[in-house]
Amino acid sequence: MNDQAPYRLKATGITKSYGAVNALADVHFELRPGEVMALLGENGAGKSTIVKVISGLIIPDEGEITIDGQVVQLSSVRASQDAGIAVVQQEFSTVGSMSVAENLVLGQNGAPVWWNPQKLNAQARNILARVGLEDIDPRRSVDTLSVAEMQLLEIARVLAKDAKIVIFDEPTAALSDAEIVRVLDAVKRLAREGRSVIYVTHRLGEVFEIADRVTIFRNGRSAEPQDVADLTVDRVVEMMIGRELGHLYPEHSHQFGPAVLETRGLKVPGINGEINLTVRRGEILGLTGQLGSGASEIMKAISGTADVLAGEVLLDGERVDLHGRRRGIIMGIAYCSPDRKKDGIFAGVSIRRNLSSPWLRRVSRLGFVSRGQENSEATRSAANFAIDVNRLNAFVGNLSGGNQQKVAVGKWLGIRPRVLLVEEPTRGVDIGARAEIYAQLRRLCDSGVGVIVTSSDTNEILGLSDTIATYYRGTQTAYKPVEEWTEPGLVREVMHREVQPS
Repeated sequence: MNDQAPYRLKATGITKSYGAVNALADVHFELRPGEVMALLGENGAGKSTIVKVISGLIIPDEGEITIDGQVVQLSSVRASQDAGIAVVQQEFSTVGSMSVAENLVLGQNGAPVWWNPQKLNAQARNILARVGLEDIDPRRSVDTLSVAEMQLLEIARVLAKDAKIVIFDEPTAALSDAEIVRVLDAVKRLAREGRSVIYVTHRLGEVFEIADRVTIFRNGRSAEPQDVADLTVDRVVEMMIGRELGHLYPEHSHQFGPAVLETRGLKVPGINGEINLTVRRGEILGLTGQLGSGASEIMKAISGTADVLAGEVLLDGERVDLHGRRRGIIMGIAYCSPDRKKDGIFAGVSIRRNLSSPWLRRVSRLGFVSRGQENSEATRSAANFAIDVNRLNAFVGNLSGGNQQKVAVGKWLGIRPRVLLVEEPTRGVDIGARAEIYAQLRRLCDSGVGVIVTSSDTNEILGLSDTIATYYRGTQTAYKPVEEWTEPGLVREVMHREVQPS
């Protein structure tokens, strides 16, 4: 990056209001050629809104944007693309039934080379090599790619469009550590080529690895850009939330009671060998591995969501038969999926109704819901999981990602669970809400609830878990107390020692 270079993009005095709410208030933002600018802030701070302004999805009420010194009107997505701006979304925009090569030219201006497959595939190979996908056959159907390969294909599509400004919106949220490395390498490559990158993430480790500068948003306002070299993680967090966070993770437990849940000789599809796990009172058990490692299959089997081929599950020493999710709920096993938008929340209804959804039968008679009972129990669940009890009528879809996740987990308190299973507890959640969720999970654990979490974030697993089990390609590779792990050792284990010590 050239610190003396003129700005590639400059936004001045950007303001956007929705009624009485100021989503952006006199925002100033700048980007240099060849620079990776990280965009940070809690959910609702304004970073998503400024990204939508730059990508042409939102027209600001006030302000000016220049690109290479020329004032531009980004009044639509097409206008933004014509100005050389491209967005790599967290959700994939590829067409699964089409080939990799066809997806690369999909949506391009001008006449694509559809008529010449040989030329189309040759062009695709050159672009794929630039993002580390040189081993991918461009004739392959996109729906045969892994999640990481699909994310890299999204980046390749940006190269095919020859964009000079690239916006990444949480590109690694659904990836494991090994897959994240490939995406970050592709981002660095874009910057070396002279492209300007805006990188939005909740993972601060990525910021310190790839970003040159950081712009922090808070309450719809932007702070002055800061050089990453001059910052620490603690300083970034303090700037984001306006206060010192203290310890992100609660203290580990060192005293455990009797077993709440045990699996003995459990066999499930996708897992090699038997699953023998024990969760004791006062203990958080963490399961981790790359995507597809098998940890998720174990959680689904214990919850009653997936089939069990053999073995047994014991709750408080008594064997239970799990036949379907409803049976699991009756037995007091709560399961929170890794994708809250898909099957963790009902976005179009209120917080109250979301909280009552697992136990609505308990407050119903002859098909009629007792509003008083529902409100009383929903209020109790909200208060017990740091959810604002004054907002129970608000639609969950209008909440920040952190508050949505608190609803997705907190709704299970109403079944008075004996075991709580949570996959990816803080995916897409800002740093302040993460600390609240971690604290609530520890509080539940201390109250006697058995807690099992899965996460592809090794920092999270180390910080939250008392005992860690690792999985690789359907096989358990280790099972030991957190004190016996280091971060490099844990990363090597989940990659099955494919990364050797340096």
